[in-house]
Amino acid sequence: MGSLLKRLLASSVAYQAPSIVSAALALFTLPLYTRALTQAEYGYAETLLTFIILSSIVLRIGIGEAFVRFWFDDEDAERRERLARTANTVVVGTSTVAALAGLAVAGTLSELLLDTRDATLMAYGLLGLWAFTNLEVAYALLRVEERRRAFVRASVANVLLTVALTVVLVVVLDQGARGYVLGNYAASTAVLLALWLDAGKRLRPVRPRGLGPLVRFGAPTIPAEAAVFALNVVDRAYLLRVESPRAAGVYAVGVKLAAAVILVVRGFQAAWPPLVYSVEDDEQARRLYATVTTLYVVVVGTAVAGITLLGRWLVRLLAAPEFFAAHEALPWVALGWALYGLYLVFVTIAGRAKVTTRNAPAAFAGLAVNVVVLVIAVERFGIAGAGIALCAAYAVMLTVIHLLTRRLFAVPFAWARMGAIVGVLAVVAVGGELLLPTDGLSGFASRGALAMLVPFLLLPLSTRAERELLRRALRRVAPRAERP
Repeated sequence: MGSLLKRLLASSVAYQAPSIVSAALALFTLPLYTRALTQAEYGYAETLLTFIILSSIVLRIGIGEAFVRFWFDDEDAERRERLARTANTVVVGTSTVAALAGLAVAGTLSELLLDTRDATLMAYGLLGLWAFTNLEVAYALLRVEERRRAFVRASVANVLLTVALTVVLVVVLDQGARGYVLGNYAASTAVLLALWLDAGKRLRPVRPRGLGPLVRFGAPTIPAEAAVFALNVVDRAYLLRVESPRAAGVYAVGVKLAAAVILVVRGFQAAWPPLVYSVEDDEQARRLYATVTTLYVVVVGTAVAGITLLGRWLVRLLAAPEFFAAHEALPWVALGWALYGLYLVFVTIAGRAKVTTRNAPAAFAGLAVNVVVLVIAVERFGIAGAGIALCAAYAVMLTVIHLLTRRLFAVPFAWARMGAIVGVLAVVAVGGELLLPTDGLSGFASRGALAMLVPFLLLPLSTRAERELLRRALRRVAPRAERP
């Protein structure tokens, strides 16, 4: 168990490293962007970026997810290479056809998506769609091979080049939303081409064979993954059209500032499936699920509590004054991302059993709840209502997917202890928010002190075995996190 936890931490750290660099640079550049872009331009750009990710899910037709799962079913190097080449060929084909078709109607697409006609902006978005979709497969190969150093190099290069291009295009050349989108995905295109050269024949096009099992595994994940991602975009689209582009832009800043939680979840999302699929012994896998889930609740829950207590100061420090209202949605968005990480645990249970059809009912139930709560809560609470809707949706999804997967692979989750942990975190976050000052030095100091007490309050709820496992993993992970 200790070695598995160490691998999870090592991979999560490696996969988080580019995100940490990205978040740090995003915090540095956010004041530049929020001053160089109007609220409407920022809303248009962020809406287009989220559309790219959602469309990419459909274009990958579940092949990327199937590739990660089936890689660990066969240790033969030649068959693994054939699997990688097949997955890459299929995704390159679907993404290229979609991008070319979209270019032919770029103006109409921009009107449908953004409620404004800008064929050039949409063309840049289609470039991004092509690059992002194929880059996901290239990154997946690095993840299953656990080439952490190569992953970090490629991802950090992508981040640095993106920031440099975007600052030049948006701040220096004043290209507005167009520059924001082009800067993001011109860099991704360059990194993708470099990864293809590095992979050599492992990702060269090949006549696809043996697609049946991949499609049967991957196809059911498309509606589920699309519905899950829609939870993270429908709020901004709803705010853009029902409230205003300004509201969508302010809410998008809140999403950006939920960085601490997003970093942990993204690292976990990249590292968890390859690790848990590689564990052959079912009893060991069950214990791993239970231990990791409890530790996740502690770590991510602590981050959410801290953001709830100190979110106002974070927004004031990093955003222009007209975006200060983002703090209203910030705690809810952070909690939504935390719940998403828990949802991933149950998704891999279905994946381990190769019964991915169980994901869609949970995802669609969550999406339906999200839309209903959006309509009700945004009218009453503004942008905070969008965050509340996100949390309600994930709560429903977690309940449904647990009910649908618990008989596939029984896991001895520590429900009572996790409930106690969540209770402590809720009392700290809600109590501090209601009782402590909301501005000034006294507010910052008192809330910061309360946030620092959280680990000590949770210590009695941990087991000696968990503390020892975590201590060993943390002691060993630092020098080995970069090892390929």
